[in-house]
Amino acid sequence: MNCEILAVGTELLLGNTVNTDAADLSVLLSGLGVNVFWHSVVGDNPARLRDAVAVARRRADLIVTTGGLGPTYDDLTKTVLAEAFGLKLVLHQDEADFLRDWFARNGTSPYTDNNLQQAYLPEGCTVFHNDWGTAPGCAFEAGGVHVIMLPGPPRECLPMFKACAAPYIKALSGEVIFSRQIRVFGMGESAIEALFRAEMEHMANPSLATYAKFGEVMLRATAKAPTEAEAEELCRPVVEKVKAALGHRVYGVDVDSLEALCLESMTDRGLTLSAAESLTGGLIGERFTALPGASAVFKGGAVTYCDEVKAALLCIDPALIAEKGAVSREVAEAMAGGVRRAVGADLGLSATGLAGPDGDGVHPVGTVYVGLADKDRVWVRELHLGTGRARVRQAAASHAFDMLRRYLQGLPIETW
Repeated sequence: MNCEILAVGTELLLGNTVNTDAADLSVLLSGLGVNVFWHSVVGDNPARLRDAVAVARRRADLIVTTGGLGPTYDDLTKTVLAEAFGLKLVLHQDEADFLRDWFARNGTSPYTDNNLQQAYLPEGCTVFHNDWGTAPGCAFEAGGVHVIMLPGPPRECLPMFKACAAPYIKALSGEVIFSRQIRVFGMGESAIEALFRAEMEHMANPSLATYAKFGEVMLRATAKAPTEAEAEELCRPVVEKVKAALGHRVYGVDVDSLEALCLESMTDRGLTLSAAESLTGGLIGERFTALPGASAVFKGGAVTYCDEVKAALLCIDPALIAEKGAVSREVAEAMAGGVRRAVGADLGLSATGLAGPDGDGVHPVGTVYVGLADKDRVWVRELHLGTGRARVRQAAASHAFDMLRRYLQGLPIETW
């Protein structure tokens, strides 16, 4: 099934609102085995929307729209789509009753008659009730094309897709689509693609595809079968082959991130963590504490951005900093051990380096040292991450978590 995502809203064209719906829905649709071939954005203009729909229906089996389902005069999506496919808009009384009750319960603003516009939907459609807002979505088929209409706000669009649209799409094929996500750190997408290209070009069911993420790569193995168990069994040898070929660079299958994997492992083992950060400025701690349950593991840390603070908070000898420099293997080692002792954690992470744009006259921009300490030993990884301040900082934090996961998995820590 080939899909076009059609986002409706002038605010998207003006740049006032970023179209995150398209990116998020593409991920979800791909996971269902749907080929997302086109993204389109059109303003709140009926003539231009009609033109966009005419193009989409000629080239796509599935059109997914976002936005334009609300109560105002410029919410035109349902009207234009119904007209394009020769359908009448009819009142759905259950949705009308819900709207009146919703305004009565919330009491933040009075119910006005224009809200009833939201309860008019194409005749014969499958209604997607909105448990996250007011405007319902819907799905219908006409002329061999399936249309799914979703509200624009991401807090409504994404949960409605997962709860309502995804089951609708799954029912169209009569097959179950199953995917496994293989997460890789320490090897670029081009190198991975070159390794598997010959096989990927000839694979149909199951299939394997690579996706470049920030500082890492995800491979998705996908299969279709009458049952989920059969589809999973088709994926199994593909996953095992990738793991065998890439070895310890594969940090997990169906996990969210390096830090999430570390948190789960440390929680299971009852270990605690601390972090001393210079160039990352608290990014390691922020990424870790963004995860639910981090408070059971992360004891605290220190952003030691200048030499005096490194000495005062981490008890690093100023003579060591003067001799070796703040950007050095020795200082990264002292930072990791110092923060572990300072907060009483089992493990300590550290990061010091040059994110740019200026160097220090000794090291090139992108030189980074990342450390990991336990009670017996300290490991340090030397990195040369190139330029781009944000990229260097994120990559340094990712390397810290990669060292930590290798420690937890019993792998060599300094290599990658």
